[in-house]
Amino acid sequence: IGNTVLHILVLQPNKTFACHMYSLILSYDRNKEGPGSLELIPNNEGLSPFKLAGVEGNTVMFQYLMQKRKQNLWSFGPLSTVLYDITEIDSWAEDQSFLELIVSTKKREARQILDLTPVKELVSLKWNMYGRPYFCFLALFYILYMVCFTMCCVYRPLKPRTGNRTSSRDNTLYVQKMLQESYVAYEDELRLVGELITVIGAVVILVLEIPDILRVGAAKYFGQTILGGPFHIIVITYACMILVTMVMRLTSTTGEVVPMSFALVLGWCNVMYFARGFQMLGPFTIMIQKMIFGDLMRFCWLMAVVILGFASAFYIIFQTENPENLGQFYNYPMSLFTTFELFLTIIDGPANYDVDLPFMYSVVYFAFAIIATLLMLNLLIAMMGDTHWRVAHEQDELWRAQVVATTVMLERKLPRCLWPRSGICGREFGLGDRWYLRIEDRIDPNKHKMMRYTEAFKVQDRDNYDKGSEKLETNGDTLCKKEMSALSLSRSTSRTSSHRGWEILRRNT
Repeated sequence: IGNTVLHILVLQPNKTFACHMYSLILSYDRNKEGPGSLELIPNNEGLSPFKLAGVEGNTVMFQYLMQKRKQNLWSFGPLSTVLYDITEIDSWAEDQSFLELIVSTKKREARQILDLTPVKELVSLKWNMYGRPYFCFLALFYILYMVCFTMCCVYRPLKPRTGNRTSSRDNTLYVQKMLQESYVAYEDELRLVGELITVIGAVVILVLEIPDILRVGAAKYFGQTILGGPFHIIVITYACMILVTMVMRLTSTTGEVVPMSFALVLGWCNVMYFARGFQMLGPFTIMIQKMIFGDLMRFCWLMAVVILGFASAFYIIFQTENPENLGQFYNYPMSLFTTFELFLTIIDGPANYDVDLPFMYSVVYFAFAIIATLLMLNLLIAMMGDTHWRVAHEQDELWRAQVVATTVMLERKLPRCLWPRSGICGREFGLGDRWYLRIEDRIDPNKHKMMRYTEAFKVQDRDNYDKGSEKLETNGDTLCKKEMSALSLSRSTSRTSSHRGWEILRRNT
């Protein structure tokens, strides 16, 4: 019951009341230390009160709990050294990481905790010591891997076509070689080495990605942009296309260019994932994801309706015409593709002025240009501009969340020998098996002086008020006289306290 009340207090809107009640309940806890403590019992979602405060973005409760768990080592003037308990914060030995919970939640308030002590210092330590070097090495290794795959595709086994052309539009010169003909020369053996490296890399990608999908869940794993959800879809699809290409090559099946071309596009697009390691480029990947899966997905529905209607109209208009004089609409699929190019203003309106064009072509093309070019494209630009404005206000916050997600990902996938645990074990200070982060804090001297001045003003006001109260008690006049004396006394005490306070300020200056 006590643990349930603690979880309810974390969700209370009145933060001050919740903190006082939280402290009161813990004062009656018999097992304040150890696994039986109320603070360590998780709820049905596996969240302790401390983790729940982070997921809900309750910064007041989070700071209150951190203050309860910190240990002061020493202080000398404005300098002080504090040990912060990071047992539940550090993702090194946690199945359900506190940092991963914060970056995966949809509440913006939760990401503000990443800028609080000691989370900010812990993430900075992990990223600067291990995360950034490993991530840059991984980016370089992936680019070299993609260069190897691209060279294998460019020099894929082809041979001249031997059959006759079946149509005037048939423009094929080379065809794919059979498996027995693909690995004969020395150049083929070099290409085989690159192809083996490509296939091994695809298998490694699937081995690393599938366990995370099973652990987190497909909806959460692919749906969170900060965790790199769309990029996970891209890299898994890329690996599957590589394996499909390998099967088609081994079975001598024609048409391997289809999965190979998809793999090239997806593989090089995944390079943008590594932009999150740089503060200048990281927020732009978030903008691209939000524009593609937000603005562009909604816009594509409208674009599909417009293209489908006008492409059908163009095909009907040129259905009775000779396709050799105007071949952009010679069949329905080609009409769809030509209308798509017209929609994006990639090409101008196709017209052959050596022949008579149908009158309806001019009318339909005029309407299409007004609707597509002037109206819908400007609508898309306005939508993307609004998304850019919204993300620009959160870019620093989003980049910190990207860094945390990348750090947790690397920490889970790398061996323990390459990523030791951060912090100091509590045994060194007689604090048990819990882990702490040592942080040196420096108080601003000017702020320290102002606190002293404020205390001086408060002391003078308190002393003068006590003296005035004693005088009022000894005076046996009427109520009216008491009120008048209290009013004059308050004015005199305020002037006296202010005068003495300003004298303190002048002496210190």
